[in-house]
Amino acid sequence: MSESNAMANGLAGAGGGIIAQIITYPLQTVNTRQQTERTLKGKKLGLPHSPNTLLQILQVVRSEGWGGLYSGLKPSLLGTAASQGIYYYFYQIFKNKAVAIAAARKVKGRGDGTVGMLGWLVVAAIAGSLNVLFTNPLWVIVTRMQTHTQAERKIMEGKKEALRREASESSSAGSTLQDKLAELESIKPQPYGTLHAANEIYSEASIAGFWKGVIPSLIMVFLLGALAKLGATVSTYPLLVVKSRLQAKQEIGGSSSLRYSGTFDAILKIIRYEGLPGFYKGMSTKIVQSVFAASVLFMVKEELVKAYMVLADKSKTLVLKS
Repeated sequence: MSESNAMANGLAGAGGGIIAQIITYPLQTVNTRQQTERTLKGKKLGLPHSPNTLLQILQVVRSEGWGGLYSGLKPSLLGTAASQGIYYYFYQIFKNKAVAIAAARKVKGRGDGTVGMLGWLVVAAIAGSLNVLFTNPLWVIVTRMQTHTQAERKIMEGKKEALRREASESSSAGSTLQDKLAELESIKPQPYGTLHAANEIYSEASIAGFWKGVIPSLIMVFLLGALAKLGATVSTYPLLVVKSRLQAKQEIGGSSSLRYSGTFDAILKIIRYEGLPGFYKGMSTKIVQSVFAASVLFMVKEELVKAYMVLADKSKTLVLKS
């Protein structure tokens, strides 16, 4: 019966997660782009003021079409199904074990038979850690696909700047520079599919590239279990920003001062070049997306658990009758 409960919770979590992901995915895409946008503190780089979430959504639709808001949706749905399914499956497994251990301790005269807050935190942390380790490669791919256009734009800006410098050092500038700039402007980002993203990640950092950002993710698992949802979002958001920036293509940073070799390098450079506000880019979008997604997830999950258990009971009844 415990295995059945674990399977019911795993399947229901996957189904609820998929529905919540589809509904809130545009917010997630914009939020990832907000997190990975890097701006030096106290310096004007000629970039426009960062628009609010709604305006940013409209800008993406205008420049990339509706598909831009759903870039990376397929691997994201797979990641969500795997993530929610793995988490709730292992949570139920370890929850059952924790309850059994507490009951056994009571028989021996140790404790009152309840698991306790620390026990539940350990159960959630183990399930969350297994989820992170199994699904991190999918989320690296999703982040790359969500920020592909953003990275291509920065690469193009770098090429334009190099042309301008070259022209300023040469006596024969004029129309030639304008022609080259116009040629670059006409180049549109190439289609960027799941396999393309995966191959690019592998070529950059081999297998280890698929586990970029895993350290901030594991830290968040333990912090999220100990804090309320809203408080956890605020307190762990800097780690989420670090994770997204590590997983995105590093060309987004432009200069070497805004590119990162690892978790601690990212933290130190964000503090040095962007200040504390750099850790909270796009946080308002994340709060809205998280609360909305959590509401949908738990509502759907509970209904799916009920439906699964009803179907399981009916199948058992049919087997017994036959």
